[in-house]
Amino acid sequence: MSSTAPPRGSPSPVGLAVSPEVEAALACGGAVVALESTIICHGMPYPKNLQTAMEVEAIVRENGAVPATIAILDGVPHVGLNSEQLERLAISGRQFQKTARRDIAQVVASGGNGATTVSATMFFAHKVGIPIFVTGGIGGVHRHGEKTMDISSDLTELGRTPVAVVSAGVKSILDIARTLEYLETQGVTVVAYRTNEFPAFFTEISGCKVQCRVDSSEECAKIIYANKNMHLASGILIAVPIPKQHAASGNVIESAIQQALKEADDKKIIGNAITPFILDRVKVLTGGSSLEANIALVKNNALTGAKIAVALSDLRKRASDGFRRSAL
Repeated sequence: MSSTAPPRGSPSPVGLAVSPEVEAALACGGAVVALESTIICHGMPYPKNLQTAMEVEAIVRENGAVPATIAILDGVPHVGLNSEQLERLAISGRQFQKTARRDIAQVVASGGNGATTVSATMFFAHKVGIPIFVTGGIGGVHRHGEKTMDISSDLTELGRTPVAVVSAGVKSILDIARTLEYLETQGVTVVAYRTNEFPAFFTEISGCKVQCRVDSSEECAKIIYANKNMHLASGILIAVPIPKQHAASGNVIESAIQQALKEADDKKIIGNAITPFILDRVKVLTGGSSLEANIALVKNNALTGAKIAVALSDLRKRASDGFRRSAL
């Protein structure tokens, strides 16, 4: 059963369409998990993307929370999609613009369709009061980023938007050490879930240690709750390793990544086109094992994120009950 907590106390922001299911859950302080839509439109082929999206939402529900997939449809940001809308995203695929925070105004103003990235999904989740967001992996500092200054807006969003992001760490095509340095500069709390090492998306090992380790959803909830109470106004990155049984060989994938990076350079592929190109090439070069690993980690993150959302809702409810008793 879903947990309840104190209601958020304010209606949906003007200009956003919040699904009745999500609205009801937020109104009673229930557990809600935000989900992005770029992974549906740009991360997987149809119909695998639709199947995965539906299975991820089902996992969230089965573990006591309400899923809220976020996308921009015909110029209107939607928080929580029905099955027809999910199918539209899946079939349309890359016809939907990959939408980060910088793109939101343009997509909305033009009445366009946008598949939200981590930064845009965080923005809309915070707008409606959803404290937890589940994704596959976040963007980061690109390799050779010290020369190109190619740094994902996901990192600055984490620095200024108080949403906890559950991911399998940073995409392994990036410079993980510099990404963690940048997150520290942004004041982002980085939490490793049941590990001492920051995971590298497809693999459990990155070579980068993390200072903050947690071993339960309740511990995660306490950190999120403290972050909000301290008004830190920054996000939290909860890094969850891919399940051991699905982790592809790190050496094989790393070799494929290096080859894909060279091909991208040769083809002069730049900007936000790099990540989908490299992931597609890695999928081919690894015989599809990277796609299966991607799906497995997203589902595992959904399971973990739902449990954290329920624990946070329970924690808020207990705190509210205690406050009311003390006031009597």
